[in-house]
Amino acid sequence: MTDVVRYADALDPLGNLSVPRRGLVRRYPLVAIGVVIFALMVAMTIAAPWLATHDPQEIAPTARLRPPSLEHLLGTDALGRDVWSRTLYGGRISLVVGLAVAALASALGLAIGLVSGYSRIADALVMRIMDGLMSIPAILLAIALMAVTRASTFSVILAITVVEVPRIVRLVRGVVLTLREQTYIEAAVVVGTRPLRILSKHILPNSLAPLIVQTTYVCAAAMLIESILSFLGAGTPPEVPSWGNIMAEGRTFFQIAPWLILSPGLLLGLTVLSINLLGDGLRGILDPRIARRM
Repeated sequence: MTDVVRYADALDPLGNLSVPRRGLVRRYPLVAIGVVIFALMVAMTIAAPWLATHDPQEIAPTARLRPPSLEHLLGTDALGRDVWSRTLYGGRISLVVGLAVAALASALGLAIGLVSGYSRIADALVMRIMDGLMSIPAILLAIALMAVTRASTFSVILAITVVEVPRIVRLVRGVVLTLREQTYIEAAVVVGTRPLRILSKHILPNSLAPLIVQTTYVCAAAMLIESILSFLGAGTPPEVPSWGNIMAEGRTFFQIAPWLILSPGLLLGLTVLSINLLGDGLRGILDPRIARRM
């Protein structure tokens, strides 16, 4: 009974869970860890021009495949390029792709999902298209889209956005279908409120919480897909340093120079892990039922 009273006291007048700011870190330590790791990765990539010890494109044939040292913190690759510098600059590509795909896919998916969930006529057409896109494995669809476009960062962003939009659409559509049956929505329809106003004033605000959580997962998935595409040679151009390209170039020399793959792979894993931790924490914060169980 005491837990129920405490939970009820934590609700604001609108029924949303309000957690004291001082208790967020203590209540969700994994979120704090995720934020710190992600902020560190972003800061490292932004400060790449100052943290890098060499030009990421500088070729030094006499310094090929050197192990980590004071001069080359993460060693050198098969062309003598500094792996530390290339890894820092490569993080920019992965983060830009992840954040751009998350923003574009969320915006498009939100708009399509709202219309599809509220209009039965649009739902019959839109969801069949989404089902068709989701029936194809994400990486295969991305490779197919890249095959008909010119290799560039912009093309990678568009290809991954097309892959991730159906996930957002299905999520938003499910939320809208649930909200559409609520009493206050039916009352708004009865009094003659326009559908556009119902969507913007009543349904959209209630769809943002799950959308924000899903956006973090889309960002992490986009970074992984970009790395896979680059690793397979279907992503960003080989001359552009990205974590996927660096690992692709180093796979041939893994037995004699494992740092070529381990360094960018570790940073990629930490970044994706931090985003997933952030998403799990946001899910607990924004969903009162989950927060109560935690």
